[in-house]
Amino acid sequence: MLGIKKRYITIVALIVAVSMFAVGCGGGAEQGADTDKEQAADVIKIGVYEPLTGTNAAGGQMTVEGIELANKLYPEVLGKKVELFIVDNKSEKQEAANAVERLIGKEKVNVIIGSYGSSLAMAGGPVALDAKVPVIGCSPTNPAVTLDNDFYFRVCFIDPFQGTVMSNYATGQLGAKTAAIIQDVQQDYSVGLSSYFEKAFKATNGDTAIVAKVNYNTGDKDFSAQLTEVKSKNPDVIFAPGNFLECGILVAKARELGINVPILGGDTWEAEEFLNQVTQYKDIYFSTHFTAEEPVTQVSTTFLDEFKNEYPDKEVNAFAALGFDTYILALDAMERAGSADSQAIRDALAETKDFQGATGIITLDINGDATKTAVIKKVADGKFVYETKVDPQ
Repeated sequence: MLGIKKRYITIVALIVAVSMFAVGCGGGAEQGADTDKEQAADVIKIGVYEPLTGTNAAGGQMTVEGIELANKLYPEVLGKKVELFIVDNKSEKQEAANAVERLIGKEKVNVIIGSYGSSLAMAGGPVALDAKVPVIGCSPTNPAVTLDNDFYFRVCFIDPFQGTVMSNYATGQLGAKTAAIIQDVQQDYSVGLSSYFEKAFKATNGDTAIVAKVNYNTGDKDFSAQLTEVKSKNPDVIFAPGNFLECGILVAKARELGINVPILGGDTWEAEEFLNQVTQYKDIYFSTHFTAEEPVTQVSTTFLDEFKNEYPDKEVNAFAALGFDTYILALDAMERAGSADSQAIRDALAETKDFQGATGIITLDINGDATKTAVIKKVADGKFVYETKVDPQ
């Protein structure tokens, strides 16, 4: 009897244990859901949409490196962890719009960073505006990015300033009286920047100062026809803003054809993919946002030191610096707002004044555009070399 009683007690104990386990599992599921909600409330989400593949991949990758570095250095704001959600927009306009929609609809981000490439930023902007989620651009310079969109801001200068800077440099420093323009008609960036350069150059040198204006398309690899036409006009300089891949091929081909006048471009040229194609040539100049030779704030020095520690085998570049600035500006706006609410972040961003970033002192104007210094670099001895800087007037 004692043995039976023992077995009975054991069975009862097992039944009770199993019942408690079942209850525990059921209760655990609800408790786990509650815990997830609590954890979500303790996280601030920053979305990033950048081109990590496709024609603009190098620019997007450099930008993300700067964003991730800033996140590593400053992982919290308002007492909460900051989590990055990075989406590849694949260098395509529709993918850029889809990426913003995903970051807002699925990831529920508080603020968005992006995108390299003005066309991509212009595609994502309306989606963010409709959802009332603020976006901060790192390097899209076309004025249309922020036009009529009071939820889009940027830490970079814009093309009217950049085009004028390069025109003034061509005239004042290179002594140019005539110029030819070679533009990518499929890129809003290239067309817009060419237009601002042309306007400024004509204002200084007369209506006939632009002796040729020729076009090509994204993805082209043969520029013989365009360059032959330009060569026949014998300009003092050539202005050819566009993607680093096509422009590297174009500049190298120009030199092979015996076109030895200075060739000027925009900020997209600061990429190893461009440098590798023109490394043996000279008289190549471009505008950019940052230089290691002239740190302008304490944040510049911090960025330089930390970038070298994090990426010892990579050259410091403007796009990483802009990505760094965009992230810390987002955190600064939250701190000033005392909130991670998207509307509150937007309102704080609109009031940004004298913000110290790695790329300089940033004040956002009524359009959400940064007023700041431009840097000019050149290709020399197989490297990008600092030439001068130009302050906004």
